Amino acid sequence: MHGSLITNRRVAAALLAALLGACNERAEPNGDQAVSGTVQIDGSSTVYPITEAMAEEFMTETGGKVQVTVGISGTGGGFKRFCAGETDISDASRPIKDSEREQCRQNGVEPIEIPVAYDGLSVVVHPDNTFVACLTTAELKKIWEPGSTVQRWSQVRPGFPNRPIRLYGAGTDSGTFDYFTEAIVGKEDASRPDYTASEDDNVLVQGVSGDPDAFGYFGYAYYEQNRDKLKVVAVDGGGGCVAPTPESIKNGTYQPLARPIFIYVSRSALARPAVQAFAKFYLENAGVLVPETGYVPLDAAAYQQSLLKLETAGAGAART
Repeated sequence: MHGSLITNRRVAAALLAALLGACNERAEPNGDQAVSGTVQIDGSSTVYPITEAMAEEFMTETGGKVQVTVGISGTGGGFKRFCAGETDISDASRPIKDSEREQCRQNGVEPIEIPVAYDGLSVVVHPDNTFVACLTTAELKKIWEPGSTVQRWSQVRPGFPNRPIRLYGAGTDSGTFDYFTEAIVGKEDASRPDYTASEDDNVLVQGVSGDPDAFGYFGYAYYEQNRDKLKVVAVDGGGGCVAPTPESIKNGTYQPLARPIFIYVSRSALARPAVQAFAKFYLENAGVLVPETGYVPLDAAAYQQSLLKLETAGAGAART
């Protein structure tokens, strides 16, 4: 999925190498040995494009001396592994839940929350759909709420054609599912069950792009990278129809579906130079790579604040 991004990232190679050099110098306690090792990551398919891009660049710049593995088991599935101590970093499209934090605590895992970008959950249909341009949050709720009897487009709004509506959406282990249900239905995890579900947004893209009667939702980057195969639907949250764009996502006008997305780093894992170097590389290069993956970067000051948090946590981890 990221092949088209590699060429663009080569343009910034010199900058990335310089930044990594600074990162590695800080991460190497002895100063005379290149950082090496492994970094295990799992979690959100929404955050995956960013983390995978970071992993590709980091492994290139380290000459393969650090191996970074990135999985896609959904935010919830990622936290299960992370809190069991199986991974070093967890991609998350929502904040960690109290129950997950407690599971981490019981296993001696201290999660460090790092916001990395903004996302705007995108509502999409097949490009052949000519009648849907904007839906209200009330109409979205009518479609997706538990017990919904909507089976045809004509049931959504008078004037829509009497055609079947086939739904595609995030699986229950996905943070996107948690966020969408709370934002649209009003209660987290409250959703009709009769739809094609997946924690992998690529599967949803394929479903919607191949079905003229499809209707689905997933992260903005997956729409942006497949806009030739999808049609985005604007959302009216009470202030008029607004489509997801980098501007509307960052300035908060795309409501209620704009949100921050995160990585969580295990404090104990930061004692390992490979993990610490990768986490620093991630934040130092977010301003360059986040836009290339289709998401919206945070302000530079936010990344600097997170770098300070990581450095403090890493210093503490090295002493324990």
